Amino acid sequence: MCREEGGQGPDPDAEKPPDDDRTQFSALLEDSIEDLYENAPCGYLSTLLDGQIAKVNTTLLTWLGHKREDLVGRRKFSDLLTVGGRLYHETHFAPLLRMQGEISGIALEMKTADGGRLPVLVTSTVKTGSDGQPLLIRTTVFDARDRRAYEQELLRARQESERERLRLRQLATTLQATLLPPTLVNVPGLDVAAHYHIASVDEVGGDFYDLFPLTGGTWGLFLGDVCGKGAAAAAVTSLARYTLRAAAVYDPDPAAVLGNLNTVLNHEYNGHDPRFCTVVFGLLTPDGDQGGFRITLASGGHPPALLIRADGTADYLPTPGGQLIGVLPDAHIATTTVRLDPGDTLLLHTDGLTEAHTAVRGDRYGDEALLDFARDLAPTTASRTIAAIRELLDTLGTGVDDDTAVLAVSVPETDPEEQQ
Repeated sequence: MCREEGGQGPDPDAEKPPDDDRTQFSALLEDSIEDLYENAPCGYLSTLLDGQIAKVNTTLLTWLGHKREDLVGRRKFSDLLTVGGRLYHETHFAPLLRMQGEISGIALEMKTADGGRLPVLVTSTVKTGSDGQPLLIRTTVFDARDRRAYEQELLRARQESERERLRLRQLATTLQATLLPPTLVNVPGLDVAAHYHIASVDEVGGDFYDLFPLTGGTWGLFLGDVCGKGAAAAAVTSLARYTLRAAAVYDPDPAAVLGNLNTVLNHEYNGHDPRFCTVVFGLLTPDGDQGGFRITLASGGHPPALLIRADGTADYLPTPGGQLIGVLPDAHIATTTVRLDPGDTLLLHTDGLTEAHTAVRGDRYGDEALLDFARDLAPTTASRTIAAIRELLDTLGTGVDDDTAVLAVSVPETDPEEQQ
């Protein structure tokens, strides 16, 4: 066949590889497909509809330690599973596969030839014929040993974290208990009651209170709130409690007691990490033959006490201008004196109560609400007042996000028959 000079027509003989090259290429491709199946990074097996193994690749045989002739035509897929795996296969895996035609990512355990266990993730699909009828089941098996080890490590770390959290909670609870009097002492002629509401069991709060005897038939009481939470606040709380008791023995004048505490805190915590607190200290003294008490209160930046009278009235006792304890070298301390007659109740509280969130748009409970609450109670006793406040705190629930301490004292009503 002749061609014109300079022609650009293709040469048919140049485009076609020799027949033997095409044969070698096809053979190489066939070997690669078979090798990919046999030595894939995951296990493959095909089973008949009754579960009998029809084909299995080398990867899965190696994992399980079996020979091909031991499985193909002799064993079912479920025979390779542990007892729990077989039960799950029969009750869940196989029924779902029949209904859905596919099921993926199921965690099972397979038995190895030496009796060990191989954690795996299994995905199976049903192959159907041209008529839509199922022919066999193809299953892919992924080695989940690394994943299982990772999950176990996560579980171990989580359990250790939970144990540590419980240890810290126990420590916080124990430490909190050491910062409060186990029980209030019995004061002749008075009804006394107190309550400490813990906002979080994981942290030590900074609220504290106490009631203790002094000389001459007098009694000291205090209630305070340290700034912050945790170990640092607990250290200040402990220092404040013991300083107040010691200072009251030396000089029971309430202003002098808080002045001593202010000096100690300002001296100990006047550096880069200042610590301070609000405190109210009271001196109780029996007053007259009618069973009354005179109480002098000194306040260092603390919320005012509530006086609930026997005549059904209630109001705050003004202690204006009292400054935080521990901030300034010479803090101004406000004092007030009042008489408690039979039927009167004095309530001291920390701001965890009045600053609690309510269900109404997240508003704070507030001083006015507490005053209305006290007026509704009046007249009352220390025990009934604390019981009512405990119910109130329960009602506020998680809205109480700060520890709350309350301490109440009341003079019991005089029985007319006893006077005669």
